[in-house]
Amino acid sequence: MTQKFARESYTIMNELVLPNDTNTLNNLMGGRLLHWMDIAAAISAQKHSNRIVVTASVDNVSFRHPVKLGDVISIEAQVTRAFNTSVEVHLIVSAQNIPSGTKVRSNEAFYTFVAIDQDGRNIAVPKLIPETDEEKKLYNEALQRRELRLVLAGKLKPKDAKELQNLFREVVKE
Repeated sequence: MTQKFARESYTIMNELVLPNDTNTLNNLMGGRLLHWMDIAAAISAQKHSNRIVVTASVDNVSFRHPVKLGDVISIEAQVTRAFNTSVEVHLIVSAQNIPSGTKVRSNEAFYTFVAIDQDGRNIAVPKLIPETDEEKKLYNEALQRRELRLVLAGKLKPKDAKELQNLFREVVKE
């Protein structure tokens, strides 16, 4: 299987927050944002795998700042690690109010996708080559995030989560 550089999966998606996207307080509805994030992440995962992908999991999505009617949302998505048939995608969401010139980071999350063939069966994905220090950091930490997802889903016993155990050992030492 071939390998791909992390930058090859980089995707940026912009959306204008319109009245139909907001609640009665004129804030962007969380579900609409999750929908947009899923699309951006899927594009990134498909760029990496050259396959159809399906969403396998969505990690914690923190809502740091409300996004207002008229703001422009920028969603940056990039594959952080490829496993056998799945890829983890990191998303950073920024909200920009163009008239005032303000821009804030509103959300961040990790999504996981599984590549499938035309018959809906899992299929192998290319390995990922991180280049920058940030890409290498996210790549290395992806094993811990993966184990946590598997433990929470009941697919891995906590006693078998070696990367998480190592993380907790390091925290206890500090």
